[in-house]
Amino acid sequence: MCTGKCSRCIGVSLFPLALISIICNIVLFFPGGDIKYAKDGHITEEVKYMGGLVGGGLMVLIPAIYINFTGEQGCCGNRFGMFLSIAFAAVGVAGGLYSFIVAVVGIGNGPYCVVNGTWTTPFKNSNATYLTEKDSWGMCTEPKDVVQFNSGLFFTLIVTSLLQMLLCGIQMINGLFGCLCGACIENEEA
Repeated sequence: MCTGKCSRCIGVSLFPLALISIICNIVLFFPGGDIKYAKDGHITEEVKYMGGLVGGGLMVLIPAIYINFTGEQGCCGNRFGMFLSIAFAAVGVAGGLYSFIVAVVGIGNGPYCVVNGTWTTPFKNSNATYLTEKDSWGMCTEPKDVVQFNSGLFFTLIVTSLLQMLLCGIQMINGLFGCLCGACIENEEA
């Protein structure tokens, strides 16, 4: 496979991953599907860092667009374009890494919820062992099912960001080959 076709494949694969990250981060602002928690500032702190919106979203979407254009004609048009794709892919890796770190911290600290009438982060020092202790989830009385809600979306962000970093890392290697070896040459029939 030539470097341009590989770039196009990677660029197209990054679009849905960026979209998933953006959607997950937006949905995290509305635990239980209710806007009152975001309005009152009663959301998990890591959601406010917008790892999925900024990191896995915009910082991956912009490189995805450029990487996709790099492979527009099936083969890379020039070596400089492939060189730039390395830089854009590095931005994508950084965005995916930011999203990953925020999601891991969000899982580790657990949700912000009401426990005995007080807003708190009850699982903050549990080293994420609360995930296996389903009996403890009931201590969060509001928002409803917030532990499942947060953990599901943060785990989705973790998986998505890992895939983004992998694809952008592959594009960095692909861009290096395209930069050093140039455009692929198709066999012409005489």
